[in-house]
Amino acid sequence: MLAGNDAHAVPAYARQTGSACADCHAGAYGPALTPYGMRFKLNGYTDTDGQGTKIPVAAQLTGSHNVPARGDNTTQLTEADVYLAGRISDHLGGFVKVETDNNGNDHFSTKLSNLDLRFVAKDLKVAGKDTIIGVSVNNSPGFDDPIAALPNASSLGPPAVSGTLLNLSSANTLYNRVIGGGVYALYNNDWYGEIGTYNTMPTSMQDHLGYNIANDPGRISDTGYFRFAYMKDMKRQFFSAGVVALTTKRQLPRNAPSDDITDLGYDLTYQFLGNREHIVQASYVNILEQRDYGSTPVVNGVVAKPRGDAHDQTLSVTYTFKQSYALQVAHLVSTGTQDAARYPPFGKPDSTANLITLYWTPFGKDDSFTSIANLKIAATWFRFTRFNGASSNIFGAPVGSPMTNAKDLDAFTLSASVAF
Repeated sequence: MLAGNDAHAVPAYARQTGSACADCHAGAYGPALTPYGMRFKLNGYTDTDGQGTKIPVAAQLTGSHNVPARGDNTTQLTEADVYLAGRISDHLGGFVKVETDNNGNDHFSTKLSNLDLRFVAKDLKVAGKDTIIGVSVNNSPGFDDPIAALPNASSLGPPAVSGTLLNLSSANTLYNRVIGGGVYALYNNDWYGEIGTYNTMPTSMQDHLGYNIANDPGRISDTGYFRFAYMKDMKRQFFSAGVVALTTKRQLPRNAPSDDITDLGYDLTYQFLGNREHIVQASYVNILEQRDYGSTPVVNGVVAKPRGDAHDQTLSVTYTFKQSYALQVAHLVSTGTQDAARYPPFGKPDSTANLITLYWTPFGKDDSFTSIANLKIAATWFRFTRFNGASSNIFGAPVGSPMTNAKDLDAFTLSASVAF
């Protein structure tokens, strides 16, 4: 339920390009991309320093000490990852993450996490303007987005009772459980466009890839994904404004009547890069989902509404000092149409949370003594002010029974990640 921030910054790319991690990321270990990093992604992860073939493999270990507002504290090796990341040829490259999670009590599960394989044609001219045209095959709508502001690319989405399909924190999310992609292009270094389609993986495949089929997103069909953005690199500053759309028919469960779902959203980002000593990055993402339900169940004598909305908003601001010390503050809101049958006990799926993260990255700069490894130490506070439409007794426990309040979902986490 807690949204997080994956780095998506792997030393394999630094070894391949001869560039420091901080060239592609404002902080030297992610998460947000600089314009240079966006260009590297658009070029299909194929840029190289020309100094021979590099092995496109990296690994990451993450340990954490978690202190929830309610429940036991835990200290454990949280995650171990292997990345196949880099160029295969001048026109073919990719990003593949295989993730092993510690689910507690020494129970580990391994899954195919992120996937983005690309074929790209570079150095083209269209109407005399520089143009990049590529094809991306991936397992999450929006993960391949170069601006990395959308939830699936930033790994930052509001915790949701009933969120949009593009929100990785939503129940039965499409995140990593679909396969598809599309064609994208960057024209004149400013105009970006993408069009594609997706299908959910069969439940048998989800199981083989390490996913619990109880969280199957259902069957989707007639799916279209569209992304357009204006990107302006002003060297010391960067600005982008984009729109995104996803339309599909979904059956959940897979033998149920299909719901017609349309996501429409927009996003704004700004970066002040300066001389890289003080960096400020801000992003705002607003996605509205409209649903025409295929069925209207009756729950406790109440008939569910035939139509509804889900609305996710994320505002994030990050300040980075010398590409080593950073503070990120995010405000996360998920709301939806009031429906007593679909969202008991209060009929409201609304949630509001705040994320505050401090982190330190000692390596990954041009003057660092190593380019083959990186380290991040982070402290994260996750605070809820509303969940399931309420701030107190959020699950509607009877009078006299133990109650759960929104603030009981708060958590503090101290983590350390090393990549090599």
